Amino acid sequence: MNWEYESPRKAYGETLVELGKERDDIVVLDADLSTSTKTAMFGKEYPNRFFNVGLQEQNMMGIAAGLARSGKTVFASSFAVFATGRAYDQVRQSIAYPKLNVKIVATHGGITVGEDGASHQMIEDIGLMCGLPNMRVIVPVDSNEVRRVIRYIASEKGPFYVRLTRTSLPNLTEDEFVFGKGKVMRDGSDATIIATGIEVSYSLLAAEILKKEGYDIRVINMSTIKPIDKNIIVKAARETGAIMTVEDHNIYNGLGSRVAEVLVENYPVPMHRHGMKDTFGRSGRWDILLEYYGMDDKGIAKEMLEFLKEVKK
Repeated sequence: MNWEYESPRKAYGETLVELGKERDDIVVLDADLSTSTKTAMFGKEYPNRFFNVGLQEQNMMGIAAGLARSGKTVFASSFAVFATGRAYDQVRQSIAYPKLNVKIVATHGGITVGEDGASHQMIEDIGLMCGLPNMRVIVPVDSNEVRRVIRYIASEKGPFYVRLTRTSLPNLTEDEFVFGKGKVMRDGSDATIIATGIEVSYSLLAAEILKKEGYDIRVINMSTIKPIDKNIIVKAARETGAIMTVEDHNIYNGLGSRVAEVLVENYPVPMHRHGMKDTFGRSGRWDILLEYYGMDDKGIAKEMLEFLKEVKK
């Protein structure tokens, strides 16, 4: 497909600069990774409202909480493995519990971190953040959506977690981001793929492969993981009869688990979760890793074909 690719991290940095110009309450914190997270763009323009705390992610979350208490709208960024894993206790106690106005925007989520290996490939962050009361969780599908998401969370009070990738993504969206709503990217009647983040584009490509096999597959982009769009999930279950989730995350406690909860409580149908199957990643080029773990277009199509064979037994 003829898609235009763009860096979601760059879109994040550019949007922060725009917000900084429009609002003097915007404050940005980073933990010595501002060049990679692109918050350095904000720091260059507004040095008095940018704080690089060094390799102190826990302290960064505490500082963010204090600034939020003083009336600031705070963005705190690092790699996903550090922002959610290393600083989990501080996020829980100092941000989520008191419902403070801190926006945690983490980059380098999932195995697409690539060569940095398992130590940096955070595949548990969605589960960690979804488990926190008061925390809302978003995984934008492309750079266009990143811009809308960052503006949306800046306008809303309370904590958010936004997960971005290291890699560039194809721009798939043009219309406005609607918080808490999924979007049908491709209609179909035989089964549904519900995907998030980088896996949406690969799921669309997989649907084209499956079309050649005689299957008409619906593809849904689920950018908001918490709260999840129950209506679009139940509608897909009723109309297509089978659902597979695809995510660059552990299949436990991520998108698949959220979708399963909706189905079992509202409209049970055959379901399959696809992603990292309870295993840590490996070091390698990100696209090769997606292929290795069956999370590229061909891997997704193969997984869906095997799932549909089981469903039709």
